[in-house]
Amino acid sequence: MPSRAAVLLGIVVLSLVFVQSTASTAFLASPFKVSSAPSSSALRIPQTKTMATTASSPSSSSPLAKDIDGKSIAAAIRSELTQQISLLPPSTASSPPGSRPGLAVMLVGQRRDSQTYVRMKQKACHDCGMNSFLRVYDNVDGDVTEELLLNQISEWNDDLAVHGILVQLPLPAHIDEEVILRAVRPDKDVDGLHPANTARLFSTSTHAGAAKLNWKDFSSLPFHVPCTPQGCIELLDRIGVDVEGKNAVVIGRSNLVGLPVAMLLLHRNATVTIVHSRTRDIEAVVKNADVVIAAVGRAKMVPGSWLK
Repeated sequence: MPSRAAVLLGIVVLSLVFVQSTASTAFLASPFKVSSAPSSSALRIPQTKTMATTASSPSSSSPLAKDIDGKSIAAAIRSELTQQISLLPPSTASSPPGSRPGLAVMLVGQRRDSQTYVRMKQKACHDCGMNSFLRVYDNVDGDVTEELLLNQISEWNDDLAVHGILVQLPLPAHIDEEVILRAVRPDKDVDGLHPANTARLFSTSTHAGAAKLNWKDFSSLPFHVPCTPQGCIELLDRIGVDVEGKNAVVIGRSNLVGLPVAMLLLHRNATVTIVHSRTRDIEAVVKNADVVIAAVGRAKMVPGSWLK
């Protein structure tokens, strides 16, 4: 089971989902209309009739449209984390090396988007009072080997000061991502990509004698959940949307976002449909949805006319 420090690290990475444009966006579709699918971390969802009405932005075609400010949600999460971490004992010569959460990040190659994201992770750790460890491999002329990366991961696996390990994806083509991700200890895999963590996410525990998990409290789960899918559910939680009994449509079936977020919705007792490139009449499927999560990496794929 992940340590408390590892859980806190996972929440820090989760907060990054809300401060940058991502492949996943979530918004409520029923029973009101929105003008278009959101394309950034400030999501547009309809405001329910039971909520106090607010003035919509000039660009909005719907008088009930309302923005979800991802940056504000991220700031709130980081503030909560900073407070929790401040209560931990400070690292001293006599204290255990794992008293302060530590995140280790591996960056291979020179992709600018990956470099930017890694810098964001380091800043998030610093702002919350966590330790950050970074290992960069420039991979000039493809000189980085799997053995080199595996040795570094093994070192971090055994390091008591490291509670979470992130391998920045994608890796260069000559490196087997699956081999590298499998090498990370599951309890330190704060990205939730190790097969052991994936298997637990996809277990519904419906058979007799199976331990039931509280899927409404991510911090109570005995394993790590992928951050972007968790971020979609966290957004819905933070604005008070209960998905139980609702028809939820997930657009996209990737291992990183589409499938995991579909399972999280299912664990929350939503009725889930996955839409993909071979789905017939996508518009009709989406029109029947109460909740739509787009995980296709393409802005404005879902026009407002598709929503209830």
